[in-house]
Amino acid sequence: MTTNEGAGGIDWDAAADSFDDEPDHGLRDQEVRAAWAGRLREWLPRAPGEVLDLGCGTGSLALLAAERGHRVTGVDLAPGMVARAREKLAGHGADVLLGDAALPPVDDRRFDAVIARHVLWTLPDPEAALRHWCTLLRPGGRLILIEGVWGTASPVGLPMSRLVAALTPLAHHLHSERLSADARLWGGQVDDERYAVVATLPTAPPRHREVVDVHLILRDGDEILLARRAGTGYADGLWHLPSGHVEDGEDVRAALLRETREEIALDLAPEDVRAELVMQHRGPSGAPRTGWFFAAEHRVDRAPVNAEPDKCAELAWHPLGALPKDIVAYCRAGLTSWQAGERFVVHWQHDGESVAHDGERTAEPVPLAPARAGAVHHVELWVPDLAAAEASWGWLLGELGHVPHQRWEHGRSWRRDHTYVVLERSPDLRPGRHDRRRAGLNHLAFHVAGRARLDRLVAAAPDRGWTLLFPERHPHAGGEGQYAAYLEDGQGYEVELVAD
Repeated sequence: MTTNEGAGGIDWDAAADSFDDEPDHGLRDQEVRAAWAGRLREWLPRAPGEVLDLGCGTGSLALLAAERGHRVTGVDLAPGMVARAREKLAGHGADVLLGDAALPPVDDRRFDAVIARHVLWTLPDPEAALRHWCTLLRPGGRLILIEGVWGTASPVGLPMSRLVAALTPLAHHLHSERLSADARLWGGQVDDERYAVVATLPTAPPRHREVVDVHLILRDGDEILLARRAGTGYADGLWHLPSGHVEDGEDVRAALLRETREEIALDLAPEDVRAELVMQHRGPSGAPRTGWFFAAEHRVDRAPVNAEPDKCAELAWHPLGALPKDIVAYCRAGLTSWQAGERFVVHWQHDGESVAHDGERTAEPVPLAPARAGAVHHVELWVPDLAAAEASWGWLLGELGHVPHQRWEHGRSWRRDHTYVVLERSPDLRPGRHDRRRAGLNHLAFHVAGRARLDRLVAAAPDRGWTLLFPERHPHAGGEGQYAAYLEDGQGYEVELVAD
């Protein structure tokens, strides 16, 4: 079985000594043994192949398969069961591994058949186990499941209809049969439901398809908005970005805007959001998916609200520099990559990892960006008043999409993509304001997303420590062919904002 103390409170390790006393477990009765051998002859591939017996118990079915020439691997989580299965299978070239049947420790091996008898009903998520087991099969492989529903007053087990529904989208062919009436299998008459389902996979793997999802990084200065998942069946109780799936016929930006309206009741326009990161992700025991991460700026005239309380327990703002520990690993990998300036990333979690971010034990995202040789690494400005510079420059850089990057006693930095801007009050700084008319740096110039955005920045700039230069020629101080603004802060530094 799969756990030392599993469904029904049974300690399977302690039960190993007497497990074979049941007629259908030990197969000591020749008629019972012959009945199971006949069934396996029908269910298993005719040609000898690789067979995986999950929750193998003491190895009785594995032995029947080995006697037919199959190369058998058994898996069970109870050490007592494993010890007895190894004794029973000695001399047959079989392996018996100690491990969880839901996530068997077989690495990247593939099998021609997977057998599981009276195992699925003990697992917390049978459908997830079935999906994973199918990935362990070669094309055309068979999944052989013997299950049932036992008892009448308080029945336990899985009805056949549930397995058939779960396997229908995965299998090329399904065969099911009732086993309760065949007394030879059980060593006597039974009055409960017992059955087998044999699922055969397609002979050729289906064309690969992935879910595409979208994520919103909504920024308010140095903070971002996170939602605590609830009632979804996936990562409930953990923090995640507002997100959702792309629907048929939808582009990724349209999906992001729709999900934003549905989840946090913000009606963003296309020009309000920008694509920041594309990440292919695989969660533990899951299928790969591709996520698009978009960023947008929070505005006081459109506060987010929890529009889906059945799926979200709460919304909260969190500092980028102090993300919560109870956060989905997928989300954390995306935010970490975004803060590092990456654009294209793979985040591949292994079976057995946690859905939640778990420090050193969570797989790290792997950047796929091209080489950066020759690009600007950073720009460093020495300022006489760090606090004043942080207030003015921090606001402006944040509005332009830069993310707080570093913070130390004499300096601050903000990053966008692979380039960052440093403000430092160096102990070696000579007294005096910056003079942009002297030899050296005259100004920094930044792109701005459109004229409307530029006008909003110019209107807000005076309250943030900036003065508009050349007001008599604004917004064409740089020429009639360019819509731009020239601003100067209180320490003499100039920036040029150019509307795209």
